[in-house]
Amino acid sequence: MENLSATAPIGAMLRAWRRQRRRSQLDLALDAEISARHLSFVESGRASPSRQMVLRLAEQLAVPLRERNALLLAAGYAPVYPERPLEHPAMGAARAVLDRLLEVHLPHPALAVDRHWRMLAANRAVRPLIAKVEDPDLLTPPANVLRLSLHPRGLAPRIANLAEWRAHLLERLHRQAAASGDPVLAALLAELIALGPPPGRGSPALPSDPAESVLVPLRLESPAGVLSLVSTTTVFGAPAEVTLSELAIEAFYPADAETAARLDRLLQA
Repeated sequence: MENLSATAPIGAMLRAWRRQRRRSQLDLALDAEISARHLSFVESGRASPSRQMVLRLAEQLAVPLRERNALLLAAGYAPVYPERPLEHPAMGAARAVLDRLLEVHLPHPALAVDRHWRMLAANRAVRPLIAKVEDPDLLTPPANVLRLSLHPRGLAPRIANLAEWRAHLLERLHRQAAASGDPVLAALLAELIALGPPPGRGSPALPSDPAESVLVPLRLESPAGVLSLVSTTTVFGAPAEVTLSELAIEAFYPADAETAARLDRLLQA
């Protein structure tokens, strides 16, 4: 995405998002039910969009809520999407849902992260998996779970299939950074790439069993033995608040019976 400052004009910001989404002016104008000529005038600064038009174009371009507020500010309008911490009283219902999802997932690990992969909450099954990292600073709240996973003084030495898991995480982060245009994610991606591949394991191994290619597991050494975990991501379905729109629950499930038994033992211990 184009590198625009926070004070960029609304037309330039809309043009950057349109190009990021690989949409033509005509294509976007048809979907937004405006003329291509008027959209061209808006992008060039020869016309000022209404508040409704900014929101309509942002919806068609799938612009995240935080960036929609930025578009509104650039056009001279007040933001419409509030941003509150999870501890805010107005977030009580959403926090109750989050706490419930984390709790019912026990004895399997689950955690909630924000858009920059900072851990906001976790259930008790996460604790024994991250408790003994070499660098405790990696656990300083809010810990970045990608940095914690791939750092050589974090979980990386305990990930049995590190090359494969690293490739999966970097590809996911690359897609997220490209879709959002977030410079913080771009910087995080560059930082994690600079850590380099695991020594002696520079490229992920291909699965010998075709069935194993369906999912990329996390194989993590633990006090109870190696855990083979598959992950899912859950998001709120129709958020109208910035924090909730950026929150994701990363839940891990046992890939085999041995892992299920080991997770039970870890939680009991």
